[in-house]
Amino acid sequence: MVEESAFVVAVEDGFAWVERERSSSCGSCAASKGCGTATLQKVMGNKRSRVKAINRAQAKVGEQVVVGLEEQALLRGSLFAYIIPLLVMFLGALLLEAIFASEGMTILGGVLGLVAGFLILMRLSARVENDERYQAVVLRCEAPSRTDVVKINCQQ
Repeated sequence: MVEESAFVVAVEDGFAWVERERSSSCGSCAASKGCGTATLQKVMGNKRSRVKAINRAQAKVGEQVVVGLEEQALLRGSLFAYIIPLLVMFLGALLLEAIFASEGMTILGGVLGLVAGFLILMRLSARVENDERYQAVVLRCEAPSRTDVVKINCQQ
């Protein structure tokens, strides 16, 4: 299970909205001066990302928690998000290239294939949206809340 620290910002119906600051390991890399990812990180900054997680630990707003996601769910999601649009884009380009033998039609096939790939990806993600195997889970409380509450309200 992949785990990450986050803060609970809202709680509703067995779920917790958790927020964490996006970070990068680019500062520790020796090639960061010539790296495009490091440059992009400097431009974008460390923004917060918000995720809806199953609240198994009964966490309250303001508490720091550990959120987990199964490795297989992360790997499958990443694979689908990258491979499906690219694969359908190439298939669209190859199909229109074979039919019309024109550079313009090949480009059009690629663009149409990419759009179709994203539509397929949207349908697949809607299918697994409520599947608990693909959702983040609040595993446990990590520390007292940001609101200076002395007692941890999280049940373990």
